[in-house]
Amino acid sequence: MVSSPASPPVPESVAVDTRRPALPGVFRLWLAGWLASLFGSGVLYFALGWAAAGHGGAVAGVMLALINLPRAALMLLGGVVADRIGAWRILTLCAALSLVVVTALTVTVSLVGTPITLLFGAALVIGVLDAFDLPASGSMPRRLVGPASLPRAMALRQTGAHLVLFASGAVGGTLLDVFGTPGPLVVAATGPAVLLAVLLWLRRRPEGRETPPAPAPASTPSAGRSELWGDITAGLRICWRTPVLLSGLAVTAVAAGFLLPVISLLAPVLARQEGWGPRETGLLVGAQAVGIVTVALVVLVRGGAARPGTAAGLGLVTAGAGVGALAVAPNPLVGILASLLIGAGNGAFGANIAPLMLGTTPDGYLARVQSVVTVVQSLPLVGMNVALGSLAQWTSARIALLCCCLAVVVTGVLALLLPPLREARTPGVPKTGGVS
Repeated sequence: MVSSPASPPVPESVAVDTRRPALPGVFRLWLAGWLASLFGSGVLYFALGWAAAGHGGAVAGVMLALINLPRAALMLLGGVVADRIGAWRILTLCAALSLVVVTALTVTVSLVGTPITLLFGAALVIGVLDAFDLPASGSMPRRLVGPASLPRAMALRQTGAHLVLFASGAVGGTLLDVFGTPGPLVVAATGPAVLLAVLLWLRRRPEGRETPPAPAPASTPSAGRSELWGDITAGLRICWRTPVLLSGLAVTAVAAGFLLPVISLLAPVLARQEGWGPRETGLLVGAQAVGIVTVALVVLVRGGAARPGTAAGLGLVTAGAGVGALAVAPNPLVGILASLLIGAGNGAFGANIAPLMLGTTPDGYLARVQSVVTVVQSLPLVGMNVALGSLAQWTSARIALLCCCLAVVVTGVLALLLPPLREARTPGVPKTGGVS
């Protein structure tokens, strides 16, 4: 090929700017409000989980199952509603209702304590709200940032989320130790209040206004139900016909059933059985978040992995090893170190599988696909929380943890072998880039 003459140097005034674009201000402000809400949720979940574990592993497992049951039953509907009427409206309504629910729960606990029926009722209400809130909030990074910035936006979201979860675990344990259950519930109520204020303020700004969905044509009730079911099945078809989504959902479902209960259920039950206090348990729960944040910061600085599916599989294997270490931990300090390893593996899995699946989703299906993702995380938990909680109560939490260790490691190996995940590449990253 004939080479062209040497080009003159490009003046500085017209040189190409290769710096990464800053994340939009509306995304950063929304993220701040969402993190405040997440802090309140983390404190609330720790207080409820500790109270339920005091009634035994089986009760704790049923309570967590009752959170996930309405999530799984209503999540697809929640995704359709968010895509139809707007994620901002759903988030605002859910924040307002959450504020009312947590305030009422705080007053009730102060008066009657934490009977099992109250814990189960609160779990059901939380699950219903989550079914509509989670698809809407999960779709916000894609709605507010461009495709090139999506991995960084999600890494920042994950980093902030798990820093907040670490703080909420430590704060929840301390408040519980000093003030009893009402203490953390009072703090938990500030989360949805802050998010509601942020959402209402953003709605007044042009860049914070969501484009209203096109009005649906008038129809009969039966036609409306048909359209609603058509929207749900359309989202399911997208997941079924997209190999990366289908494989990612399968791995996520199995991993969720055996990895998510480790910290939320089995760690408090283990602490109760071994005589560890709420402060130590709060640090153990929060340590997982530190491990996740460490990985998310790497992604935030260096970008996503060149082969995200492979990185996700390796993350699950690492998390499984951490679960095994927690199963044999002789004291809270070793348990905290094991929780760090679990978090690092979980972070590698989430930081790679989430942008891969969200980036693969076609426009117009964002909330619906996010609702499917949450369903496949929530549905296995309905049965696994009950099964693992009962196993921990009638044998020991250590035996339940060893079962989770084996299942998570095997799932990680399977993720490394599935062709759609093994062959997936991050756009713009050279094939020789390896796994970051």
